[in-house]
Amino acid sequence: MTVKKLFKKEVSAAHGIVQVLEDAGIDLVFGIAGGHSGHIWAALGDFQKTIRTVLVREESLGSAMAEIYGRLTRKPGVLVGQGPWVLGNGLLGTIEAHLSSSPMLLLTDFSDSPELSLHGPYQTGTGDYGGWDARQSFGGVTKQVLEAHHPAAAVHATQLAIKHATAGQPGPVAVLFSVTSFNGLVPQESKPNLYATRPYLIERSTAVDENRIAAAITALAQAKRPVIIAGNGVRIAQAYEQLQAFAQTLNIPVVTSPSGKGVFAETHPLALGVYGTYGTPAANACVSAADFVIVVGSKLTAGDTINEHTSLLNPVKQTFIQIDIETRNASWTFPVEHVVLGDAGVVLSRLLAVAKKNKTTIDGKGASRVAALRKKLGYFNDKAYQDSSLPMVPQRVIAEMMRALPEDAIVTCDAGENRIFMMHCYQTKRAGGFLQAAGGGPMGYAIPSALAVKLIHPKVPVIAVCGDGGFSMTMNGLMTAIEHDIPIITVIFNNRMLGWSTHIRGPFGAQFHDFNHAAIAQSMGCHGVKVSTPDEFASALKECLSLKIPSVIDVVISGELSYKDFMSPLLKQKPNTK
Repeated sequence: MTVKKLFKKEVSAAHGIVQVLEDAGIDLVFGIAGGHSGHIWAALGDFQKTIRTVLVREESLGSAMAEIYGRLTRKPGVLVGQGPWVLGNGLLGTIEAHLSSSPMLLLTDFSDSPELSLHGPYQTGTGDYGGWDARQSFGGVTKQVLEAHHPAAAVHATQLAIKHATAGQPGPVAVLFSVTSFNGLVPQESKPNLYATRPYLIERSTAVDENRIAAAITALAQAKRPVIIAGNGVRIAQAYEQLQAFAQTLNIPVVTSPSGKGVFAETHPLALGVYGTYGTPAANACVSAADFVIVVGSKLTAGDTINEHTSLLNPVKQTFIQIDIETRNASWTFPVEHVVLGDAGVVLSRLLAVAKKNKTTIDGKGASRVAALRKKLGYFNDKAYQDSSLPMVPQRVIAEMMRALPEDAIVTCDAGENRIFMMHCYQTKRAGGFLQAAGGGPMGYAIPSALAVKLIHPKVPVIAVCGDGGFSMTMNGLMTAIEHDIPIITVIFNNRMLGWSTHIRGPFGAQFHDFNHAAIAQSMGCHGVKVSTPDEFASALKECLSLKIPSVIDVVISGELSYKDFMSPLLKQKPNTK
């Protein structure tokens, strides 16, 4: 391949930055203009045929939308805005991207005035006396920080940012532009030299250690009760099909981590749902009884492992295979005998191919084991799904959603008790059908993430589920939904309080007035309805699925149920030391 020069004529730095985004195949950009980032916004106007620019009402919305774009497409989600507010307001999505390994670009600025940088500053992030230090601040919440002080460097920094955001374990990268980087044009013969963007794009590596693959398959063949733990890394790698093929062919049960919920259909005969602190009893029982654990794209957090409870996961009595793209994630929580580094989809395919080639007999007896555990311990069939009491219990609301939503629907969740209710009680019908904050767990996440999902998948129903607390944080996202014609459905679990806070420390400082959120939505131009019975909710949901405008269903629920009701009994049991 012959490397080509990037430009055929002189261009502005801002035009060059946006051309790099276009060359990288990035077709959505989010944010709000401010400071020197206004130059980039002006340039985006010339690329409307290839890049859709989504103006949000506040940076937190744009950051969550960019994080979801990165998580679902493997291309960096882009947030453009002014430095102090991309850092401050935009932390919602940035920290989520940092902790859940989503590729993301923050194209922002120092808000500097170089000729007066040593005088009393206004907004300036150069780190001089009286100002704030943008590089140090962004460095604490991103994978890498780059800065540019002249036009050619601004373009080159954008190319390198895409490379860093997608290489190895993905993450957010910040590019800080000085106002001087937008002064003048990028000359044809610049320093640094500027070449076509394509070679900077990191392609999925097919490299794996074949010796480790062979050793892992040999060990797996000796297992009597294997289980697969699938994490968010399966989603990042878009390895849904490879995971299903591996599990089906070798007949191995699949549980997911909380952040991995949605990577494997929970209606599948091999599925047992989420495991861990808020896992299903069947999933935790399967993991506890396993003699062989295959961990795919999971960091095995404290919540996943129930604070490393040895009655759940125990490297002394269980053999582990861990598949991860990042070397440092391997043998992090537990010592792992069989570490296989690489893209989850590639590694799963190679493991299966080697098992077939070597005619290794592996039958995890997953279908029969799963069926027995479901029968013994229950599986999305709790009697509360039929509860007719009022106010409605969350399980009944979720049951109505499960009945009404089509198989291709995608649900996004907020933080707080409503997320625990959905994670534990909502049964996903397909891979990719459920999304929640995988690392940071911020409130106000459901609506902007649903907006991004709908832009990426415009033909499927997208439902944001949030509490009344989370809704009030980002309900201005509905303005963006109206302005950009993004017809999401928002379901509010309205118990007039911060449920988690109320149930952990009492009602003081955690109670809300009884607002009519449906009426608020109507005032923005959305369809809105407030419901209090199962029949009303079912009817409203059916109606909203047929509409072409954003809609809000404000659901009155009981506040009696607590997140504590879904905690694993293992939290109260002493670990098995044998």
